[in-house]
Amino acid sequence: MDSGRRTTIRTPGDLAREGLGNDPAITEVAARYALAITPHVLDRIDRADPADPVARQYVPDARELESTPEERVDPIGDDAHSPVKGIVHRYPDRALLKPAHACAVYCRFCFRREMVGPGGEALDAAELARALDYIRATPAIREVILTGGDPLVLSARRLGELVRDIAAIDHVDWMRIHTRIPVAEPSRVTDGLVAALKADKAVWVAVHVNHANELSKDALAACAKLVDAGIPLVGQTVLLKGVNDDAATLDALFRALVKNRIKPYYLHHGDLAPGTSHFRTTLAQGQSLMRELRATLSGLAQPVYVLDIPGGAGKVPVGPNYLGEDGTVEDPRGRKHPYSR
Repeated sequence: MDSGRRTTIRTPGDLAREGLGNDPAITEVAARYALAITPHVLDRIDRADPADPVARQYVPDARELESTPEERVDPIGDDAHSPVKGIVHRYPDRALLKPAHACAVYCRFCFRREMVGPGGEALDAAELARALDYIRATPAIREVILTGGDPLVLSARRLGELVRDIAAIDHVDWMRIHTRIPVAEPSRVTDGLVAALKADKAVWVAVHVNHANELSKDALAACAKLVDAGIPLVGQTVLLKGVNDDAATLDALFRALVKNRIKPYYLHHGDLAPGTSHFRTTLAQGQSLMRELRATLSGLAQPVYVLDIPGGAGKVPVGPNYLGEDGTVEDPRGRKHPYSR
């Protein structure tokens, strides 16, 4: 199918014409949470599979209107740690910079789903200047993480200017850019965009990908273009019920990433964003999956399983513990061995 001849789906009517949703509740969901599915992502959806793992990530679901008591509009506490607009400074040595609030696609489980979308406010020139001034005035910040929204929706010119401005700050050692673009709209990874990411400081790109079916030939070519230009890639994955909550699926994804020079970095436990309870597993399920992977998968291909503590306290590893209180250590196959501590 020639995805280049189609446009991004943005309305329930568009979804219905693609045969991806006729539930009247989807109109209400789309009125509350942004909807966008690129032609490239559409081509990754298996229409014959009602449980397709790509569709589940992007096609609105009536269950998004159901919130649970523990869910929060700002589940990881961005607002409480925002000294100026566009900055989140939760950890002493690193800060988030959110220059844009739009994405090429909108994930149905996004923890910033109440804040991003076509109506989301991008930083204007004065706001961006104030955000950069905050970084310049805070020498403890050694890493700047561009997020949003998706920073790679910016034009190559604007992105390049921003990367150069950050690289010029003496106490910033490196940058990290979080994006869905390589797997959601790989055609945006042009030579010009790659050139915009080149700087005197190291620039890392964290590619958000949750299932091996997202790694199309074009997506892998976009990732290779970045790696070949000397830009290291890491993979960020969210543990999602009905998408990747089994060991075989995670194994396939992480092996595919490493095979294509992308280091699996984090496996995130689902955040408490409103209307996302149908995506969340339990921590015990996540720990069990990590135990299975430890027994069969190279350490190079294993991410750290993390929980972003609600309210803004930060991320912590929540993987399984192999040390017993009885002075034993458990191996990947569940056998216990004595160990003197």
